[in-house]
Amino acid sequence: MLLKNGLLALETGATKGDIRIEGEIIKEVGQNLPILADEKTLDLEGKIVLPGGVDVHTHMDLDLGHVRATDDFYTGTVAAACGGTTTIVDHMAFGPKGFTISQQVETYHKLAGGKAVIDYSFHGVTDRVDDSVTAEMKSLINEGITSHKCYLTYGGMITDYEAMKVMELAAETGVMIAIHCENDGMIAYLREKHLKRGETAPIYHAKSRPAECEAEAVAQMAFFAKKAGDAPLYIVHLSGSLGLDSIRLARKNGQKNIFVETCPQYLFLDESKYLEDDGLKYIMSPPLRSPDNCKALWDGIASGDIITIGTDHCPFFYGKEKQLGKDDFSKAPGGAPGVELRIPLMYSEVSAGRITLDKMLSLCCTTPAKLFGMYPKKGVIAKGSDADLTVIDPDKKVTVNFNMLHENTDYTPYEGLPLHGYPVMTFSRGELIAKDGEFIGTKGRGRFIKRGLPDLR
Repeated sequence: MLLKNGLLALETGATKGDIRIEGEIIKEVGQNLPILADEKTLDLEGKIVLPGGVDVHTHMDLDLGHVRATDDFYTGTVAAACGGTTTIVDHMAFGPKGFTISQQVETYHKLAGGKAVIDYSFHGVTDRVDDSVTAEMKSLINEGITSHKCYLTYGGMITDYEAMKVMELAAETGVMIAIHCENDGMIAYLREKHLKRGETAPIYHAKSRPAECEAEAVAQMAFFAKKAGDAPLYIVHLSGSLGLDSIRLARKNGQKNIFVETCPQYLFLDESKYLEDDGLKYIMSPPLRSPDNCKALWDGIASGDIITIGTDHCPFFYGKEKQLGKDDFSKAPGGAPGVELRIPLMYSEVSAGRITLDKMLSLCCTTPAKLFGMYPKKGVIAKGSDADLTVIDPDKKVTVNFNMLHENTDYTPYEGLPLHGYPVMTFSRGELIAKDGEFIGTKGRGRFIKRGLPDLR
């Protein structure tokens, strides 16, 4: 197939041109490419062509014990495809007590295999760090698992001792350590205080997890990573300006291998949502924060301190699972849908002039592919890369409505938001799998990506 006349978002800048696809691979990129015999052509005049989106923060089929995320690897990746995302790296659940990372990887292969419609990989996860775990992390490099998630809160949190141990492993091997940064002691104290006062409404979820608890944990992990030898450290879902200050201090002190992600919810939504009648919809951790924090994150994107956009996609039904928190915010499962709207939301800000197309390309495609060992097969339009492409109609105007989406839940946090520009085609390895908001591919066509070590350049 030959895609003609699109505005191509290339690493060297946006250029009008053509893309020749041969099988699953981009064969040629150029201008005025000749049409070969028997070659199908598609005229993309007036359209924007991005590499397929790379979302390195999803939670498909996440089992929390008492509840389970409502998108599995089929429904969740269909939603991703319809929104212009062609690759995910999923954050696994811990699994049964005592489970090894390898056992959980095997479990996830079974959950995703035969269901995922786009390509996927997994982050390792651990609730303990000892010699057997670090040995396993080393061995999993050969299996394409080159990043691991640790938590500083929740039931599976690691200790300071364990954090230092895993940082030294990362410095030695080059694997990426992703950290959920919130100070567990502060959260526990504030949550108990609010509940004792009878302050059970959703807004107290935010008040019990203030920006200070994130910033303290970010600073601590930055110090640990520096002491370990500038270990590769990835801060997931940064939500506030204080945390951003901690990042800037680390960089001022010479730390290079610290990388920061935020999510659309922290850019487009604020804590006033918790005061609405359906405030339970927005229970997530970290919580939504003040509008000033939203602005600070946009400023962090502009300055280059925040370099990736993930979604932390983890949906539950408002009418079912979220209602567990109707009398106590702490009982509501944390998480919200978002995998389908990441590309549309961010491109709409390109239309509005808030960010450039080059910046969006880096945030949503190229940089996550590099940091998680998938570049240049993923995240870039280039000869030899997988033919993963998202075609955006820059003139298409959409008002977000839950019924237009494919996520398996009963709401979207972005209801009513006007968007300017929207994906109209998604190609995965050369196959057109979504068109005009409908999935037209086949169940199970997605493949596991055996990832290399992070490209930290």
